[in-house]
Amino acid sequence: MAKNVLIIGAGGVAQVTAHKVAQWADEFGSLHIASRTKSKADGIIGTLRDKGHKMDFTAHQVDAMNTEAVADLIREIDAGICINVGSAFINMTVLQACIDTKCAYIDTAIHEEPDKICETPPWYANYEWKRREAVEKAGMTAILGAGFDPGVVNAYARLAEDEYFDEVNSIDIVDINAGSHGRYFATNFDPEINFREFTGTVYSWQDGKWNENKMFEVGREWDLPVVGKQTAYLSGHDEVHSLSARYPSADVRFWMGFGAHYINVFTVLQSLGLLSEQPVTTAEGQEVVPLKVVKSVLPDPASLAPDYEGKTCIGDLVKGSRGGEQGEVFIYNVADHKQAYEEVGSQGISYTAGVPPVAAAILIARDVWDVKRMVNVEDLSARPFLELLGEMGLPTRVIDSSGDHPI
Repeated sequence: MAKNVLIIGAGGVAQVTAHKVAQWADEFGSLHIASRTKSKADGIIGTLRDKGHKMDFTAHQVDAMNTEAVADLIREIDAGICINVGSAFINMTVLQACIDTKCAYIDTAIHEEPDKICETPPWYANYEWKRREAVEKAGMTAILGAGFDPGVVNAYARLAEDEYFDEVNSIDIVDINAGSHGRYFATNFDPEINFREFTGTVYSWQDGKWNENKMFEVGREWDLPVVGKQTAYLSGHDEVHSLSARYPSADVRFWMGFGAHYINVFTVLQSLGLLSEQPVTTAEGQEVVPLKVVKSVLPDPASLAPDYEGKTCIGDLVKGSRGGEQGEVFIYNVADHKQAYEEVGSQGISYTAGVPPVAAAILIARDVWDVKRMVNVEDLSARPFLELLGEMGLPTRVIDSSGDHPI
């Protein structure tokens, strides 16, 4: 029997996820979209109908911070798969609701607490991994970090392990957005989550231990396919924390591209204290959180889509050895902002994040990834996932000793 799908969240990524579920409707039952603001879910359903999709769609209002409310909704709609693409603050409540109802769970980012930034690594161990036994006892599948990064880049590392190397020595994940949205300043996804990534300590896994740097302290130029030479900076990121557990003897680093303008605006905001997650009291006695104020005045990331042009390049440079011989491979994807907008009405960053969890859901529905335990993406077979993503609009290419070619 086809599984009904519940999408939690109604932002730009959720819109992509909903469109991909609708495009692959034969794999599923009905589609339900739930948000704290029901009108946003209704809006996504409107875009699905505009594209001519005939799947059974329903919008719901839910407070995703309320485990019982989410569990009640899962039972009401008989959801078999829950795709959580809401705020990172809701992961644990939604995960617990899925455990309580034995509904398969997929998310795209690590859990965060609103009043805490950059906790002690490894981050997954602070929250999600503590529920491993509960997930296995419930006999349900929980796939963590199944977006692009984390997610697809984890599968790239696993592909290198499976098909190129006996031993992995280093994994450098590089994320470059060479697109332009035409605004003075904006973030490509939730500004609050975006800034929180870069205001704390930059953790990387090197020489068998956690290393600490400041944001924008370590940078280097990368010469990449399609987007060319780009400067990227060592950044803290979700996938470093799970990959370091699977590849403890390898160096694992995450590099993100930033232009001088972004760095300048970010530095000013941070220096003024406007990126703080801690509340302050104004002279009028009103308590506000500076970071939330900044978020409220910046453009909604979903609004950037119509004017976005250019491409992204995200990939893994993996070095290792096979049979005692050293080698390296670059596994990557290039996505186009304009093409993403024409297909699903979202920009390329949302597209790369929103397609992979649907691929994961399809593999659960096909019993390929329905493993009945909690896993990160690198714990699962990579090739079925990457080949399916190619069919869905995110093809993988590889640069190895034989040249640049599709997987």
